[in-house]
Amino acid sequence: MSRLFVLGVSHKTSPVALRERLAVKPEALPETVKSLAEAAGLDEALLVSTCNRVEVYGLAAHDDAPERVRAFLERTTGPGSLAAHTYERQDADAVRHAFRVASSLDSMVVGEPQILGQVKDAYEAASAAGVLGSLLDRAFTKAFAVAKRVRSETGVAAGTVSISSIACDLAEQIFGDLRGRRVLLVGAGKMGESAAKHLAKEGARLFVLNRSRERALELAAACGGEPRSLSELASELALCDVAICSTSSERFVVTMELMKEVVRARKYRPIFLVDIAVPRDVDPRIGEMEGCFVYDVDDLQKVANENLAGRRREAEAAEQIVETETRAFEEWRRQQDLKPLIVGLREHVRGVLAAELERTLPRLKGDPTQDRAALERMIDAATNKLLHGPLTALKAAGERGDAAAIDAVRALFPLGAETSSSRRDPEAQRPELTPARGKVGA
Repeated sequence: MSRLFVLGVSHKTSPVALRERLAVKPEALPETVKSLAEAAGLDEALLVSTCNRVEVYGLAAHDDAPERVRAFLERTTGPGSLAAHTYERQDADAVRHAFRVASSLDSMVVGEPQILGQVKDAYEAASAAGVLGSLLDRAFTKAFAVAKRVRSETGVAAGTVSISSIACDLAEQIFGDLRGRRVLLVGAGKMGESAAKHLAKEGARLFVLNRSRERALELAAACGGEPRSLSELASELALCDVAICSTSSERFVVTMELMKEVVRARKYRPIFLVDIAVPRDVDPRIGEMEGCFVYDVDDLQKVANENLAGRRREAEAAEQIVETETRAFEEWRRQQDLKPLIVGLREHVRGVLAAELERTLPRLKGDPTQDRAALERMIDAATNKLLHGPLTALKAAGERGDAAAIDAVRALFPLGAETSSSRRDPEAQRPELTPARGKVGA
């Protein structure tokens, strides 16, 4: 029998230096999840990749599927490198985890809205790759509905903050008031846009620097800031009080060499660099330079924890919704697992009775057509009466999760073995994980 599982790393179990090596670009998700499913021998697969988590949801009949997934991921990070950082959950626990992730209950910033969109992107990628399958389809369709319930029935997302707004809060903690402060926004993507809107509300002097000048101009105009080109990075860093970095670069944008020049130009006046990109935009060694204070997404955890304390009660209400929906999903899944057994049992009993009909019919002296019709009606009635009690007991066993009773039925009746033609070859070659530079997420 196939088992559902999730294996992953997140901000709770691994540092950003490890997560950024596993991150997958959004455009590479379909190809990567397909390769992963083939390499690990998964019947179904879905891959979530954000700045704070990389998770693989899989369905497989072989028990070592999670280990195969870990081995696939370690082609990027090195053998054995993930053992101390991964978590694994099975069946109902995996479903519960998916519901919590989609509902932003497992996020660094509980209640933030971005994660739901990212999980939906993962769902679309798995579907496009042809590895979604009926069970994961149902599980994640339900996860989206659970997230909607959590947002509409609780206050967990009230006054929602995100990683970008927490970065702005950190800047406020440093200066007390951002009004009039010169803030450089490096990167004008979704995270940059969120940060820009928050900064504009706080009265900061905003300068938007982006590879695309058109995009920098658009965002700056929307937020009352001034656009800059990427070629002006050094001169703008020399002037700003705070720089918030969130680009999609695959390499450090703010390098040691660049900052040596900037520090000299600033005459060692302090500068605060808040790096909310994954992979990181700012070389972490810059934090060791005089006057340079560097914060990355892991450093935002403390601020996020303070935010969570204020909405703990609402989070508890959201957890109750997740628990109720998890139980309902597992009950549905148990019934789905029983369907082939129930159908097989009916076919077996009816087949035995039909065989007796064929042996008996030639010996009857009445009209063969009328006799056959009458006997077939009798077979249907007998099948229903014979199986009413056993099937009622079987469904009850499924509802209470009594695997022993279900296995006993399978052992007592020759209903045929499960076919394996639809399974992927677990010995397929494992291609390397596509290097990725995803940015936003929980």
